[in-house]
Amino acid sequence: MLDWDEFRFVKTVAERGGLTAAAAQLGINHSTAFRRLGSIEMRLEMRLFERLRTGYVPTPAGLAMIEAAARIETDVTGFARTVAGQGQTPAGELRVTAPVNIATGLLMPILATFCARYPQIRLDLILAEEALNLSRRDADVAIRASRNPSETLVGRRLTGLAWAIYGRADRDYGDLAAEDWVIPGSAVAAGLFTAFFEARVPSEQVKLRINTVTGLTAAVAAGLGIGPLPCFEADADPTLRRLSGPHSEIGADLWMLTHPDLRHAARVRVFMEHFAEAILPLRPRFEGR
Repeated sequence: MLDWDEFRFVKTVAERGGLTAAAAQLGINHSTAFRRLGSIEMRLEMRLFERLRTGYVPTPAGLAMIEAAARIETDVTGFARTVAGQGQTPAGELRVTAPVNIATGLLMPILATFCARYPQIRLDLILAEEALNLSRRDADVAIRASRNPSETLVGRRLTGLAWAIYGRADRDYGDLAAEDWVIPGSAVAAGLFTAFFEARVPSEQVKLRINTVTGLTAAVAAGLGIGPLPCFEADADPTLRRLSGPHSEIGADLWMLTHPDLRHAARVRVFMEHFAEAILPLRPRFEGR
């Protein structure tokens, strides 16, 4: 009889493409991983992977075990969400994810007042440019800039997020298209900016592409070029000045989202209420007004 850890182990080997990377992820050494896989295959009396020079490729039996592991993982995380959603006391750990620039420019004072108000809640803050998977409980609450949040999540729109073109406050600028530019990479905001800049900025004027908003702000402030920045952040920086009005084509909304199974959990509910209340007086700043 195989247990859940062995299913998870085989799934990790497949995802990582071999024993070395799988062992590193699981916190074991390569020889332990080698013996573990051999033991599982011996009990099943069949190979789970073809050992190729390019990596470990699952056999039909391996694929069946990996699919079973995925189903078990879904059931386990679903159970964990259900249990977590039944807590009625604002206490315990709350995992919150947010973009780096929103956390550094906005979130910390709000978290400070929240922690003072609810001392029994322990916060685990995950700063990430990419959207974490709330269905897998990578986080309990996501503060996310988006135009179309996932329909599998629930939450509320907090405010619009205006973006405009900015440059250094100590420089004069003429024709903006003729200036040097720094722009977001295609991975930022799911490529929202790509078409906007392809239509407006000659490729030879783009001096830097960067994959984080925080890095984009630093590049403009350093004088590498002009570029798009969120108004709530750039308007508050005296070293920068706005060179255009907000552009609706690159604007988005700030959302606060959670999984449906968690929306009635006390710690999730009070956090979402507290954050929405704190954002309300800041809406003009976010909307570039």
